[in-house]
Amino acid sequence: MDKFRGKTAFITGGASGIGFAIGKAAASAGMKIILADLRRSVLDEALQWFKENGAEAHGIELNVVDREAYKEAAKEATAKFGNIHLLCNNAGIGCTRGELWAVSADDTDMAIDINLKGVLNGIQTILPGMLAHGEGGHVVNTSSKNGILPPATLGLYNLTKGAVVCLTETLAAELPEGYGASVFCPGPFSTNLGNTSQEVPALLRGEPVPPPQERPPFENTEMVFTLDEAPMPMRTAEEAGRLVMRGVQRGDLYIITHSEFYEGVKARYDAVLRAFPKNIPNEGFKRMANFLTYNPEFAKQREYQ
Repeated sequence: MDKFRGKTAFITGGASGIGFAIGKAAASAGMKIILADLRRSVLDEALQWFKENGAEAHGIELNVVDREAYKEAAKEATAKFGNIHLLCNNAGIGCTRGELWAVSADDTDMAIDINLKGVLNGIQTILPGMLAHGEGGHVVNTSSKNGILPPATLGLYNLTKGAVVCLTETLAAELPEGYGASVFCPGPFSTNLGNTSQEVPALLRGEPVPPPQERPPFENTEMVFTLDEAPMPMRTAEEAGRLVMRGVQRGDLYIITHSEFYEGVKARYDAVLRAFPKNIPNEGFKRMANFLTYNPEFAKQREYQ
């Protein structure tokens, strides 16, 4: 998808952080913007930016876990701006830390509902209309660098974000000509994910919303420091938004942000390759079941330039 002007973007988790930044980048490219978010007050604040900058935008209060509410949001969006061409499944939360056997069932369900089912709900609700209008389009699913390089004690987050990578790879292979899909795997950006990750579950559970908290310290085995003090410079949400739009324009399958994780990701996939048996492959099986043995979307990914 390389032409944006006059087309419509539907962005979940769009009222703050990376979702808001994607909306601003898409508006700067001439798109009409639908911001979908659970938090009405935050939506209203975000919409003010678009008004002040002469961009067309509309806010919809939406719980991405609620399929019926999602259907109504899709109707409202198309009634407001017409056909949707860019779907950004960006809504998500950080998850409770801890070993997978120790995290609670409630936290597990919340993580899967928002971070994974929320993405699927967007695909199953918005994408059929995008395909029906036949004007082309693109889907961006927000994962994380944890989706391709999962660290210990973040299992809930890792498993939901890893699933988003896999479903996007599958979706890209299923889409017809003129449509594409990207998985966005950001490293650290300066956003309010920590506060959102407390606020959204509280709203869904009908509990009091906790007051905003300062970002917790980032830890490794050698030192403790806040992310603002980390050797890896924190990057702005606005940069993330620009990277997403760049990836959509290029038709990238993977939108990767931080070169600092390259060696770790390479080590992961090198380990997978080392695990393969050394016997000679059955070429007849490969020909007969090539849909199982190869995904042509991988070959389409271009070098970062």
